[in-house]
Amino acid sequence: MDRAVTKGALLGYLRAFGVEKVLAVKSMGRGAHGEGWLIRTQGQAGEGEFVIKSVRPAGLGHDYPSDRAGMFLLALDTFNSLPNHVKALDVISLRADGTLGSVGAGKEYYLLMRKAEGKNYFEDLESFRTKEALGAGDVLKIDRMVRYLAGIHSLKKTSRGLYLRKLRDIIGHGECLMGVFDTYPRGVLPSRQMAGIEKKCIDWRAKLKRGYRRLCLVHGDFHPGNVWFGGGKDSRAVDIMLLDRSRGPWGEPADDVTALVINYIFFSVMHHGRVEGAYLEALRIFFRKYMRRTGDAALLSVVAPFFAFRGAVVANPVFYPELSREGRQLIFRFINAVLDTPEFDPARVNDYLS
Repeated sequence: MDRAVTKGALLGYLRAFGVEKVLAVKSMGRGAHGEGWLIRTQGQAGEGEFVIKSVRPAGLGHDYPSDRAGMFLLALDTFNSLPNHVKALDVISLRADGTLGSVGAGKEYYLLMRKAEGKNYFEDLESFRTKEALGAGDVLKIDRMVRYLAGIHSLKKTSRGLYLRKLRDIIGHGECLMGVFDTYPRGVLPSRQMAGIEKKCIDWRAKLKRGYRRLCLVHGDFHPGNVWFGGGKDSRAVDIMLLDRSRGPWGEPADDVTALVINYIFFSVMHHGRVEGAYLEALRIFFRKYMRRTGDAALLSVVAPFFAFRGAVVANPVFYPELSREGRQLIFRFINAVLDTPEFDPARVNDYLS
């Protein structure tokens, strides 16, 4: 958080929420886009906790303060309308005099949220590295994610313009394919190869435009860090809580599907050099359950540009420095092979890597 944000400024703002004292401010960790801060408070109702999110000001389309304000205003507008999503409370601005308050007078912006409970799905993915097969709890969580996505994806909207915007954003948005490529350090992927992937995605955009009736309610960034389990009354720890809904409430279901599935591929490539064991089983189970529940027979013929964006994310050494050079090359092979294939086949995932 900006060093100008003091406990006094936080207290002055949070009094509207019944806070009488700010006990502690602690970083919850940094991600690709920014940082979360846990605010412990005291009030008449006892101790409480809030989360404030900040966004890194350079790159990914966040360069101007208005970019960051717009991102948080969209979050405030959409978080609370999605089932099981962590609640957003307000968009805060830091004023020139160091106080917090009105967005209109702001110089920097933050999102105030409730705290999520549980553990994110990255922990499950890391545990798969030692498993030859999934356990019952693992399959239960996949089923829970499928049911959740199938539920929101069943809510349709007729808007050709919004669907075309999603196709445009997945390629050209500062947080998506081109924006992610712009954050790559030199030498990771030659410019010619980046341009080749971008051009293939533009061809896919032209092909997919006629599918605008697929527009539905989406999360928009359904990756493992935003999918949390536990923290509720369900003894099987499959209560699901979502964080950081992104880039608008309406889109293409393939965006949510690939945001999750690319991680079965990424983690297995990182640990095994191919997709195998529990990761391969998880990928196949997810697709089988999702397609059976939704009846979306066209899904596999539209995922390619969305896989390209998600592949560019996991292959980015800025986001995932632990992936080896050889692993990155496998992900780039996967991206190009999927873009060159009319329809994705989950059974051929290792063929796309080779």
